Amino acid sequence: MAQWTSAVGPAQLARLLNSQQDRPAGPGTRRPPAYRALADGIRLLVLEGRVPVAARLPAERELALALSVSRTTVAAAYEALRAEGFLESRRGAGSWTAVPAGNPLPARGLEPLPPEALGSVIDLGCAALPAPEPWLTRAVQGALEELPPYAHTHGDYPAGLPVLRSMIAERYTARGIPTMPEQIMVTTGAMGAIDAICHLFGGRGERIAVESPSYANILQLMREAGARLVPVAMAEGLGGWDLDRWRQVLREAAPRIAYVVADFHNPTGALADDDQRRRLVDAARSAGTVLVADETMSELWLEDDVEMPRPVCGFDPAGSTVITVGSASKAFWAGMRIGWVRAAPDVIRSLVAARAYADLGTPVLEQLAVNWLFSTGGWAQAADLRRTQARENRDALVTAVRRELPSWEFEVPKGGLTLWVRAGGLSGSRLAEAGERVGVRVPSGPRFGVDGAFEGYVRLPFTVAGAVAEEAATRLAAAARLVESGVSGVSAEAPRMFVA
Repeated sequence: MAQWTSAVGPAQLARLLNSQQDRPAGPGTRRPPAYRALADGIRLLVLEGRVPVAARLPAERELALALSVSRTTVAAAYEALRAEGFLESRRGAGSWTAVPAGNPLPARGLEPLPPEALGSVIDLGCAALPAPEPWLTRAVQGALEELPPYAHTHGDYPAGLPVLRSMIAERYTARGIPTMPEQIMVTTGAMGAIDAICHLFGGRGERIAVESPSYANILQLMREAGARLVPVAMAEGLGGWDLDRWRQVLREAAPRIAYVVADFHNPTGALADDDQRRRLVDAARSAGTVLVADETMSELWLEDDVEMPRPVCGFDPAGSTVITVGSASKAFWAGMRIGWVRAAPDVIRSLVAARAYADLGTPVLEQLAVNWLFSTGGWAQAADLRRTQARENRDALVTAVRRELPSWEFEVPKGGLTLWVRAGGLSGSRLAEAGERVGVRVPSGPRFGVDGAFEGYVRLPFTVAGAVAEEAATRLAAAARLVESGVSGVSAEAPRMFVA
């Protein structure tokens, strides 16, 4: 049986390889043999996630024609990649991309450091901001005033408090997507929502298509649920979603679920436009794939000129193809563990029924607090405060990183909470290791990929401001120097990525 989950056509691979020619080579770099240049180009595409791991590559003859090189050159490049662990082949099944066994996949997501550990460490691991006071305190006080009637009940509401389900449904209706309370389930955060969806639709061994890169904690959740992840490479920069790739993967891999973050994507910050959303929904509908749209970042636009597109579920209002996940964690506070699912009523009923074997329900007091925020206008004011804070943090971090690390490459997103940074040819894993030594915690790129992609990247969240942002950049620069020198306990083995 073939070991690949998607395929890269010869013309597509040729375009990706040709795009690397725009990158400058290092000083004094000699031109390698043709087969070596081709092997290195494909390897870089895999490491950067632009060609997914487990993607079937074109046959030697097909690629030779597309690149206008000899078949011998392609055969030699493929043989070099096999020797290095970046390609696997089987007679009759073709060849597909891989990563060497020595590139271990991070075993955990991005767990936050305990507060007592933050004294000497700048934590850039967790993309979360402090609570927007005074709104947290006011919301809890308002919830306490509403609590007495609920205290006389058993307190278990598997679908969520009726008042909050109605309020969330009204908010969708106000956005132009008519929604009934029966289409809403309140969950314990967005993670709880996606966990429930994966268990309902994505049993062990089922394929789930994911953006590449994607949110690290969700990828780990899916792995632990036994899913087979099928990566779909994002377009370069903030271009977002390559719909031709999505249509191809959905058609050929036939995943049961596809997971996307169309609103200020984590980690890249990209924002899908209306046409991309419409075409993605159409492709999922045609393939019979359940499209899970994570809109936890949807209220975090950071520029006045951002015109937010229609929600993904707006192209499938009945919820037969699109399941939407929302949360209070990013727009309000991560400590407010309230999330929700919007889907067709029969899907909601199935999720609620399955919850009897999971967590039974979400804390009543926190649901009342979020309902208070929605009903009083406090949510809008808190979200506005959050946007101002994130914008100031972003601008401070961008200025500091550009000053201290001018070779690092990134595009500044107009929303969200993260920068996705190509780290000047350095290994993101080595940078994370060195950062721990100099007092800055930063997640490496492979945490956001499938099977070891994105080794040359790090993710930087907008969680620190002013002088702390400047100090974070200074410490990152110190970590980069350690990696470049290969000293102070940081492995010197292959400290730099190949740059075509």
